[in-house]
Amino acid sequence: MKEVKPGDPAADARIAIVASRFNDHVVRRLLDGCTRALAERGVPEDNITLVRVPGAFEIPVAVRALAKKGEAQAIIALGAVIRGETPHFDYIASECARGLASIAVSEGVPVIFGVLTVNDIQQALDRSGADESNKGAEAAQAALHMIGVLRGIGG
Repeated sequence: MKEVKPGDPAADARIAIVASRFNDHVVRRLLDGCTRALAERGVPEDNITLVRVPGAFEIPVAVRALAKKGEAQAIIALGAVIRGETPHFDYIASECARGLASIAVSEGVPVIFGVLTVNDIQQALDRSGADESNKGAEAAQAALHMIGVLRGIGG
């Protein structure tokens, strides 16, 4: 069996981040974790594009535009959808996830799902903290890994 070994793409990786403004007190923490992880891996700041959108529902539209532009080798989606008292949470979380998955497959660009879908604010804060549990930092690592995987495959 021949296994594809991803290389380390950090030095020349081109990453786009789409981050929602809704629940910004949480998303800002995800964004900080994401950009810190990219910097620690050696991704130049000039190779990172940040796009802010109103909320999680709008993330897929911006991600699609970036994917079609073809400059980013991976796109990281960051947001926080926190369950409330109505079914609104279910619609937003599911449509965001569905839209992002569809774009990744149709455009052939890794789209990393760093959108928290949590039951309460404490869960959001736990997953966006400064330690290793920051899902923004995990999304950055996944983006770099996927760039390496696609390079290893030859795509």
